Parts: sequence; C-alpha cells; structure tokens
Amino acid sequence: MARRCELTGKGVMTGNKVSHALNRTRRRFLPNLLNVSLLSDTLGRTVKLRISANALRSVEHRGGLDAFLLKADDAELSPVALAVKKEVRAALATA
Repeated sequence: MARRCELTGKGVMTGNKVSHALNRTRRRFLPNLLNVSLLSDTLGRTVKLRISANALRSVEHRGGLDAFLLKADDAELSPVALAVKKEVRAALATA
C-alpha cells in the first residue's frame, strides 16, 4: 500500500535532518494518512478511503465528499476515488 492520499495525491517528501552542528542526513516526511469512511449523499452509502488529515479538512470545507470529488482534478485522484466520482456523476445525471 503506497503512502499516498487517495484524494489529493499528497505523498512522501524527502529532506535533510540538520543537527546542532549542521550535519545533514537524509530523512523522509510522511503524510498524515487516515483510514476513513466518508458518506456520499448522492449515492447514499459510505466509501472507505485512505486520505490525509488535510484532505479530510478540505472535504469538510467543500461540503462533503460529492462536492470535493466533482471539483477535484482527475490526475490527483486514485482509481477508487475516480470510480466513486464516476458513480456520483451518473447518479446526478439521472436525478
């Protein structure tokens, strides 16, 4: 399982750990990933995703999973999120 957010695409970054003596060694900055179940109002069911805490705040700010997915760029979304986005679009088109 990759350390990548399924909604925003946020992943691992690298940098330097700098000691007091300014010695530099490489380190990794891992994203704060959470396993969450988000409710889709259009589909009427929950969707399990592995997203960052920042993405969870963005979903809440935009008014839910459906609004976030419809506004999100397809290149950043995981295959699971793309499938949910396609289902939401289809459900909105028929309603």
